[in-house]
Formats: sequence, structure tokens, C-alpha cells
Amino acid sequence: MRTKLLLGNWKMNKTPKEAIEFASQVGDLVSLSKKHNVEIGVAPTFLCLVDVLSHAPEGLIISSQNVNEHDHGAYTGEVSASMLSSIGVTHAIIGHSERREYEGETSLRCHEKIVALLKEKMTPVYCCGESLDTFEAGETSSFVEKQIREGMGGLSKEEASKVVIAYEPIWAIGTGKSASSEIAETTIKNIRDVLKDMFGEETSETIRILYGGSVKPNNVSQYMTCPNIDGALVGGASLEPDSFKALLEGMINA
Repeated sequence: MRTKLLLGNWKMNKTPKEAIEFASQVGDLVSLSKKHNVEIGVAPTFLCLVDVLSHAPEGLIISSQNVNEHDHGAYTGEVSASMLSSIGVTHAIIGHSERREYEGETSLRCHEKIVALLKEKMTPVYCCGESLDTFEAGETSSFVEKQIREGMGGLSKEEASKVVIAYEPIWAIGTGKSASSEIAETTIKNIRDVLKDMFGEETSETIRILYGGSVKPNNVSQYMTCPNIDGALVGGASLEPDSFKALLEGMINA
């Protein structure tokens, strides 16, 4: 049985002081999550990573929001997997739709980042998802399949099993709209079928696939009842401890 994962993506929010305040208030949530076999974590900005790491309770996953595919060099403004690993960061979000749209990040570049993270024994959280135009054209399945094949192509079965995938329909991110549980489950089942074709059934059944896109305390449980959805990647609703707790409770009580 795959362990559920709740990961909060803080995006460009919180000063170090605010991040410390959050990290200092969620010790009981880590205990609650462990009791119910759920992993929880947050992805602060690069600026706040060290502060959160130093104040977070043991067991809270700390993820970065991005990583560079190179280990070192003349890449101004970038941070490598080895640098993140050296301070205790264990996960990294890559391929988020905002980075694809604003920074031109491609699935092929994401593949290089996945390889770099796995080399450092870190967990890539690989995002995929379609635009509203693609969704309305009925091309979600083929679009997302291309992202999966390009991002994860060439990995071994063992490497693939260490990747977390997050399906986030772009039209549901920060819009207040959310895909129905039926739409989310159908797409994520299709993703798992692609993984089965690439890596075999046994490996595909070990890979965790999250749903993201306007996930909130009042709708998270409906996604968690779906057999192929293994957790949630959450934006705005993860910024406050009370809301984060309500998300966790919604997952547990689904």
C-alpha cells in the first residue's frame, strides 16, 4: 500500500520569520500524520530552507521548489541538488506549471533534474498537467503522457520508483476551480497506465501520484477516496498551520 503524502508548496510566500513561526507550530501534525501513515511536508523558498530545517519537528519533509540540473558552475541564481542535500533537504519540486510557463522549463530539462536529484538520493516531485485549451480539446491524456515519457524516459525501474508525480491541471491552479475527483482519478489512472507501459506493473504500483490544483480542506477528502490518488500538492491552503491541519485531517478521514 502506497503511503499518502501531503506536500505544501509555499511558492513566493513567507519571510524567514513567518516560516519559522509555521515550522514551530506543526509538531502535533507530524505526530498525527505518523499515527495514520501519512507523510507531510512543506516547500519553502530557497531563502527560508535553512530556517525551516532548523525549527521544524523531526519527520516534517522539507522540499525545495526547484533545483538546477548541474552540480556546480557559472549558473547565477541557481542551486544544485548537492547543495540542497548538504543542508538536509530531501525533496524538490520540478516542472511546476508556473516554472514551465514563466521560465520555459521543458519536460526534457526536468528529466535532467530528476537524474541530478536521484544521484543525490533525493526525491523528485515531478509535476505535469494541461492547460484549459488542451483539456477542452479532449487532449489531456496524450499531453500528459508526453510529459511523463519525456520527463521519466531512460530511468531504471528502481529510479522510477523513487519519483513522486504530481498531476496539476493548469486551469485549476490558483483559480478556485478544481478538477472533479472523477477527472483527477481518470487522468491519474492514465498516468499509472503509462508508467506500467514504461516500467512494468510492479514498479507502476509503487509510484506515488498526487493531485494538485485548488485543493482545500473542504475538498481534499474527495480526492483521497480515489484508488490511484496518493496525496496532494497544495498551494495557498498550506500556508497557515490551521489550514494545513485541516488538510491533513481531511486526508485521514477520507
